[in-house]
Amino acid sequence: MYSKFDEIKSAQKVFDELHAKNSHSWNILLSGYSRHGQFGSACNLLDKMPSRNLVSYNSLISGLSQHGFYKESISMFKKMLNERHHLVIDGCTVVSVVGACACLGALKMLCQVHGFMIVFGLKLDLIVYNALIDAYGKCGGLDAAFRIFNQMNERDVISWTSMVIAYAKVSRLEDACRVFNEMPVKNTVSWTGLITGFAQNNRGNEALNLFRLMLEEGVQPNAYTFVSVLSACADLALIGNGKQIHGHIIRVGSRHDLSNQFVFNSLIDMYCKCGNMNSAKLLFDRIHEKDVVSWNSLITGFAQNGHGEESLNVFRMMIQANVRPNHVTFLGALSACSHTGLVSEGMRIFDLMEKDFGLIPRSDHYAILVDLLGRKNRLEEAMNIIKKAPNGPDYTGMWGALLGACRVHGNLGLAMRAAEALFELEPENAARYVMLSNVYAAARRWEDSKAVRRLMEERGLRKEAAYSWIEVRNVRHEFFSKGNGHSRIEKICEMIVMLVDHMKDVGYVPLRDGTLFPDENEDVVERFY
Repeated sequence: MYSKFDEIKSAQKVFDELHAKNSHSWNILLSGYSRHGQFGSACNLLDKMPSRNLVSYNSLISGLSQHGFYKESISMFKKMLNERHHLVIDGCTVVSVVGACACLGALKMLCQVHGFMIVFGLKLDLIVYNALIDAYGKCGGLDAAFRIFNQMNERDVISWTSMVIAYAKVSRLEDACRVFNEMPVKNTVSWTGLITGFAQNNRGNEALNLFRLMLEEGVQPNAYTFVSVLSACADLALIGNGKQIHGHIIRVGSRHDLSNQFVFNSLIDMYCKCGNMNSAKLLFDRIHEKDVVSWNSLITGFAQNGHGEESLNVFRMMIQANVRPNHVTFLGALSACSHTGLVSEGMRIFDLMEKDFGLIPRSDHYAILVDLLGRKNRLEEAMNIIKKAPNGPDYTGMWGALLGACRVHGNLGLAMRAAEALFELEPENAARYVMLSNVYAAARRWEDSKAVRRLMEERGLRKEAAYSWIEVRNVRHEFFSKGNGHSRIEKICEMIVMLVDHMKDVGYVPLRDGTLFPDENEDVVERFY
């Protein structure tokens, strides 16, 4: 009784006073320790038990798994198999162990557990079938998951949903849709699983379309649904859709627990990526308990939207609030320094990583340092950073940052060195060839520039056309490089010419980076300049 009501000390006292203890007494106390996460006491009790049985081991295996000690749960399962009394596993054992395998992504161990089930002749019920499908899906064993799914005489919504999520997890979205469409009954988790699959595979528009269908079907979204659709809005910079979803969250928030950390962080991230920093900051200020993701979203958002000083102020506030920064935090802070040209501050923050927080800088951090120095035309120092960085000469991000800086500042020698390294590291990346060609063109070395272009043609490389987009009144407008397909292209060109004229009036000189060859049509240039 005391154990069930979480009075573990009282339960221990009563247990100690018992003159005659049977296996039921031992197991009740063992279960109480396991539920409370007191696994040291639980393991000591297990070792003292005169006669351990399946219930004893199941209590520990289940408790360890539920508290996130997945490896220990599997170790306890192996210990049970070595028990001298040759205990036979049951459905409770299987559900706990395969769940631990799923969380660890331990496909080999999962197959072994499945093999034990077959050897022991364990009869599989619906719960065990569902646990196996879920585990194989999370471990990437799609074929095994589908075989088990097809063997089932009876399926419930969990069986179908597990299969949908398994396919979505490995980007087999057409298969996920096929299973989803065959489902006799769909619930919130089913819809969310498919929506998440599309959002995580850069198919945000389809994720949003599914979300609309979900609402039309009268299925209520949960916090995980909103996190996925907000992520889709963020990736596509669809602030109109994001605001509509935010409004929906406010409307239904009183009926559902949607004001949690994940939803708030997703909203902040969405507003940051859509460039609405005022709304992002407002939401951030309203969170009572900010975690490292909340701080990181705002620091990175300010940095990426050109507000370097604000980004660094938030970084300092985070340190003062005794929130421990992680690697992502420093990427945002260093990026802020790079965009604002604060070299000394960037170097100081870089040194803080290891000195004050024990974080070893990664290649991405070194790449931002290279970019920071490159923007200030301190190219030799940037080159030294690449030499000193762990695996620096093998990291494309550093060489790419250096090549970009060389193009801006016209350092042909270092540009050639960076390009040679990039050609070796990623020979199929056409953008690197184009950039080197443009560096040659800017230096008016036309033959060298053409030679690089010829090399691209010989290797069958083509640079994907650059494009951008903007959302105006809930309509997405896309623009492709050198494209004239937009319905209002003439009006857009007139506006660009007007803006260029305004720039000239205040003393700015348009930058012609030499990417056009002398024999190319100057009308293209004159159209804007």
